[in-house]
Amino acid sequence: MLFFFTVILTVIGLDQATKFWIMHHFVLHESRVVIPDLFNLTYLTNNGAAFSILAGQPALWRQVFFIAAAGAALVFIWIAQRSFGRRSMAYTLGLALIAGGAIGNLIDRIRFGFVIDFLDVYVGTYHWPAFNIADSAITVGVILFIVNNLLFDRQQSERA
Repeated sequence: MLFFFTVILTVIGLDQATKFWIMHHFVLHESRVVIPDLFNLTYLTNNGAAFSILAGQPALWRQVFFIAAAGAALVFIWIAQRSFGRRSMAYTLGLALIAGGAIGNLIDRIRFGFVIDFLDVYVGTYHWPAFNIADSAITVGVILFIVNNLLFDRQQSERA
């Protein structure tokens, strides 16, 4: 469990530190090229979910929904960690990354009413929606969990 909570706290710390840095060194909507034609740092806010889903809904409804959804997800992650975490460290890592990312974005929603995004990946004129460290942790955690689940199930089938 120490590893689980250490990963969660590390993700939250990195997420909040990078958002703090962006907020204090950029003006909203300011963009700076990091890798030409591929990657910028761009200070944006998102009051919706991934890809700005639900961004147009009333603020109070949106806040209650996102806070409740994050709370439910964290309860599910805790239960999953108690079950899957014993199988392998990869499950623990994946679930901790998801939890840390969920908490990082939840902190933004509670503090500001929106999430701060700043990682802007693009090719030519096509931009992937901006994201942050918390979003990255959630994505990597979900992929790790799914891959590990597929491998674990395959190993279980081969043993049987």
